[in-house]
Amino acid sequence: MAIQMITYPVLLHAEAAGGYSVEIPDIAGGTWTQGETVTEALKMAQDVIGTMLADEVQIPVATSFEALTTDDTTAKAIVSFDLQAFRRRHTQATRVNVSIPAYLRDAGRQAGLNLSQVLTEALHQQLGI
Repeated sequence: MAIQMITYPVLLHAEAAGGYSVEIPDIAGGTWTQGETVTEALKMAQDVIGTMLADEVQIPVATSFEALTTDDTTAKAIVSFDLQAFRRRHTQATRVNVSIPAYLRDAGRQAGLNLSQVLTEALHQQLGI
């Protein structure tokens, strides 16, 4: 299966009350998440980015790391992960209406095939994912 690495720079903001908020400037015009620790905040950023991009065909171009500006309570970080793996882990079934020859439908039923599974496997094979 193809790997589709996604990498975005983010800004970590230390919160006065504790914890961290994460600004993801390149997703949906600026998206935010948070966590109690830096590790948790960055994991939440991965989840937000994956969720926002899972159904997208066009992936937004990342701002260069150097272009992000910080202050005394802000740090730059990189969030990187495999979008294809995220999609496989966070999949939900969608009902689709397809037309196939009746004899194939009948033969599939007689063979005890799950046509949804056959279609899913064929798409994975055709798309190389």
